Amino acid sequence: MASSTTRGAAALNAFPSKPRVFILTDITNEPDDAESFCRYLTYSNQFCTEGVVAVTSTWLKNKVAPQNLHEIVNAYEKVVDNLNAHAPTDSPYPSAHSVRDLIKSGPPVYGMEAVGDDIPLSEGGELLLERLTAPGEDPLWVLVWGGVNVLAQVLNKIRHRPDAAKLRQKLRVYTISDQDDCGGWIRQQYPEIFYICSIHGWNQYQAAAWTGISAPCSGDVGGPDDSKVTHEWVKENVQIGPLGAAYPDFEFIIEGDTPTFLYLIQNGLGVPEEPLYGSWGGRYIPVNVSSKGLSSRGHFADAIDTVTGVDGKPHRSNQATIWRWRNAFQDDFAARMQWTLTSDFSKVNHHPVAVVNGDSNLTPIHIEADAGGVVTFDASESYDPDGDRLSFKWYQYREPSSLQTYHGLEVSDIEIKALNDVGSKVEVKIAPAEKSCIVVREKIPLERGLPLHLILEVTDSGSPALTSYRRVIIQPIDRDFASRK
Repeated sequence: MASSTTRGAAALNAFPSKPRVFILTDITNEPDDAESFCRYLTYSNQFCTEGVVAVTSTWLKNKVAPQNLHEIVNAYEKVVDNLNAHAPTDSPYPSAHSVRDLIKSGPPVYGMEAVGDDIPLSEGGELLLERLTAPGEDPLWVLVWGGVNVLAQVLNKIRHRPDAAKLRQKLRVYTISDQDDCGGWIRQQYPEIFYICSIHGWNQYQAAAWTGISAPCSGDVGGPDDSKVTHEWVKENVQIGPLGAAYPDFEFIIEGDTPTFLYLIQNGLGVPEEPLYGSWGGRYIPVNVSSKGLSSRGHFADAIDTVTGVDGKPHRSNQATIWRWRNAFQDDFAARMQWTLTSDFSKVNHHPVAVVNGDSNLTPIHIEADAGGVVTFDASESYDPDGDRLSFKWYQYREPSSLQTYHGLEVSDIEIKALNDVGSKVEVKIAPAEKSCIVVREKIPLERGLPLHLILEVTDSGSPALTSYRRVIIQPIDRDFASRK
């Protein structure tokens, strides 16, 4: 481990931008929506929250419950000043008053019953329309924890506008499976909309990637570490202080809706516009990859990762794209709940800042490298605001390089060699051109091979331990391509 010097709040990593977020939640259907909203508020300084709308779903067909959202915001109001003591100065947490103003109701009817030319928009629909048509080009992320009829209402409302297609291009939807009959309608009517959604039989949620957040994964027995998704762990680490008192006991799984915003967390791992890359919120690939059929930037569904489990064995599943990060994202939440208890920066843990080759940004580092060549990466300038010791873990994330199911057949290996005792500096060797710059099955040489994803995890020695990431995307180049064609 490398030691670090205490630097304080001024050394926290800033967020380059804040995704615009609009939440649809069937809160009171079961406790997990309330749990996810509590958690969301502890991350809300990373986002520009533009709406929180109570909606129906297949489990809550005839009513909506905005009052439950207000109760949680009342608890948040008691801790927001403490949270701000642990936030970058340019990214404060929103006031409770501002969040309250964003809480609206969707139509208290199921699914498509709310959609029609003669049906007025709900107040939630009016707010979504206002946000979608606001000036600016920034995407609007609609995070759906229940039914999606509020979005369907708005899409139906704008369909004859001359700028309708441009407005739809601004939408980014991440929905926790389909929970009413509007999701399929939206994807059928507007297949070009960026839409992350697990696909499976109706209500067969155990088949969805998002259950990897906390559910027992029947196909991955022995893989996920379940120690941080128990009632005991939640009671000790989450249900503490005023906000923790608003976090209910779970009935089925913990926070089934949380992957929607974990996908957007700015920690150096995920790239929201690239679902294929993977993040705390999972990894998703286009349902269609044709250049002449449906848009390949429309519907994204579950991908599969191969992950070594706590049993030391490899596990392959869609849920693994989320549970592989479980220890890190649960510790991350536990640390934030500690923030809610105190404004004393010195008493709680904060995230390390990962610096690679002098770059401390959160976006991926893109480089080109000769096939068969060697590249050096140096993270020794990484630091911890609290002065904690740092550990470094570098590894290849193979799956984002390819749409294939068995990535070992197509994605070339990279060799990683530590150049110092703490592992902050490494040498990465790219495979020769016959392995890194080739269409494997047809043996066709390529000038530019598949991009290779190198992940760095920087973890501090605080309690709970916190992890920050950097992603390096290496583009292998065959300099002798002309002679090999």
